[in-house]
Parts: sequence; C-alpha cells; structure tokens
Amino acid sequence: MQSNLVMSPLAEVEAKSTQIEEKISIDYELAEQQFIELLATENLDKKLDADPSQKNEFEHTLAVAISAAYQNGASDDAAHRFLQRILYRINRLNLFWYDDLRHYVNERSPYLYKVRDQIETAWQEWELGQIDVAALQQLDVKQALIERAAYDLEPPLSEDSRYIQEEMSEAGYRHLLAIGSFEGLVESSHLPRILGGAANAVQCTLMRVFQEEYGNGRLPRKHSTFFAQMLNEFGMNTQPEGYFDLIPWELLACSNNSYLISERKRYFLRYNGGLTYFELSVPATFRSYVAAAQRLGLSNAAMSYWEVHIREDERHGRWMLDDVALPLAQMYPNDAWELVLGYDQEKLMGDRASKAVVRSIREAEQVASSM
Repeated sequence: MQSNLVMSPLAEVEAKSTQIEEKISIDYELAEQQFIELLATENLDKKLDADPSQKNEFEHTLAVAISAAYQNGASDDAAHRFLQRILYRINRLNLFWYDDLRHYVNERSPYLYKVRDQIETAWQEWELGQIDVAALQQLDVKQALIERAAYDLEPPLSEDSRYIQEEMSEAGYRHLLAIGSFEGLVESSHLPRILGGAANAVQCTLMRVFQEEYGNGRLPRKHSTFFAQMLNEFGMNTQPEGYFDLIPWELLACSNNSYLISERKRYFLRYNGGLTYFELSVPATFRSYVAAAQRLGLSNAAMSYWEVHIREDERHGRWMLDDVALPLAQMYPNDAWELVLGYDQEKLMGDRASKAVVRSIREAEQVASSM
C-alpha cells in the first residue's frame, strides 16, 4: 500500500506542471503596481482590515516570488528583481526625499513592516547561506581584517575591470553613469542612521567620514554634487532614482542590505565591517572608471566624482580600519567576528552587483551599436 506521504510519478509530473503554469501566470509588474497603489492609500491598515481582498493578489505573487528566488534552488532573476524593488520601495521611506509629504503617509504602517520582514527573513537566510559563518566565528578578527584590507586596497585586475578600462565605449560609460546615479546622487544616506548615541572615538571617526562625504555641509563640495556634474556633461537626468528601472536587482540588494544593517543597532558591527570594505575598495574600482574616461577623451567634469573618491576614500579606508573596525573588535571581543561577516558580505554582494552592472553595460552597448 502506497504511503500518502509519497507522490506517485504521475502526481509529481502534475505538481511540476502546476508550478510551471503558476510561474508563467505570475505578472510581477502588475503586482508591483498594485503595491505602489497600496503605498499611496490613505489609512492603509484600516482599509486592509476592512477589506483584506485588496492585498490578496499581491500577497500571492509575493509568496510565489519568495519561493522562486530563495527556496527552490532556481534563484529566478525576475523574482529577485520584484522582491528587491518591493523591499526598496518600503525602505526608502526611511529617508526624506524633499517631495510631497503625502508620500510618507504609510511610513509606519504595520502592513508594510510585515511585507518587509517577510522578504528580509527569506532573503537574509539565503544570503547568509552563501557564507561560512561558523568559520568566521573562529577567526583572529584583527588579523583577518588587516589581511583583507591589504588585499582589497590593491586587488588584481579582474576581467570586468579590464573591460571597463580598455574596451567600454562612450555609450557604455553613459550607461554606467545612469546606473551609478542610483547611489551616487544620494550617497552615504545610510551612514547618519548609525551616528547617534554615546560619544566616543569610534563615533567621532564615523562623523568625520560622514562630514567629508557631505562636503562638510557645503552643497558644492558634497559628493553627490560631483555625480550630478558628471551627468550634466552628457545632458542626463540628475534627479535621484531617475534611472531606477535600469538598476539590476543585485545592486538594489546592496542598498537594501545597507538599510537593514544600519537600521538595526544589533547589526552595528556588521554595518561597520561592510563600510570598512566599501571605503577600502572604492579607489581601486574608481581608478578603472577614470582610466576609461581618459581613454575616451572625456572632460575632467565627466570623471570628477570618481577622482574625488579616489583621493578621499583612500583616507577613509584607513580611518575605517584603524579607528573604527579594529577598536570595535577590541570593544566587543565575543561578537567581533560580525565585523568580518559584514566585510565579507559587502564584498560578496558588491562583486555580484559589479558583474551585473557590467552585463548591463555590455547589453546597452549592443543595443547602441545596432541602432
């Protein structure tokens, strides 16, 4: 007698067929539009309590996407993109965009928090599953950070970096600017979220980094102003999120991870480990962009943001390692491994995003060359 816990071959085929049909029927763009409408709904939670059917279709798509992206091994790109866009639309409510105040009517909505947590729980489990956390817990943290920093200051030239330096066209460079504007025009917006609290040397170092990123309070010197200047050189859109639909999900994931670990103070060490990697690694990355701009014969204004960062982030990287990460390892000996976790996760996610950006650039160049 066959156990009712075991599927027959026919039942397995039928189940797989149903899953395929369900996947085909999912319209992520429609579900995202439904969610955007929910975001703008006055008294959202009261209306959903009165009529739960308003969220049913969206929640069905959400559940399917979480399974497709994180739970069945397929790692479906469309599902990843949908989930990261939804998560970002919630997270961005934590920043002020100098827009219509009504856009923030649901910023503390329990329903939005529920959606955010549902995505984050599955996503973070998936992300952390790619890192050997147990091995990190056994490290000599200070030595691990020093060794990683020494490598990432001058990493070997990757195939993608060589492509950018030696082959990327002007059309590709403009596409790089479009994607880069997503972060470049609101740069360091996550950093001030961790600055409050008790005063000490670590906090003061973080404040110094923040002040320099924000041009010491002078808009013409703020780093985002230099990015806008690069965009202006090509007559491109200088509004934040002006090229949102071009952003690969891998880059959205980096932003969403920063929202998460800067908001939750329990992840303070992870955030600072990640920021240490970011500040250390940026100069090497941006040197490739400058090399491309120079090869293409572009103006100084068209590469100004990269050049400012190469100068300042070399200093910021040293500050983050010597005056933030290593002192924090001393202050929190039992949890110091989380600094390395943040460092390694930022690197892993950043490398994944960089590859996605280069793929997008290559695709944009192919389209440009065919026109």
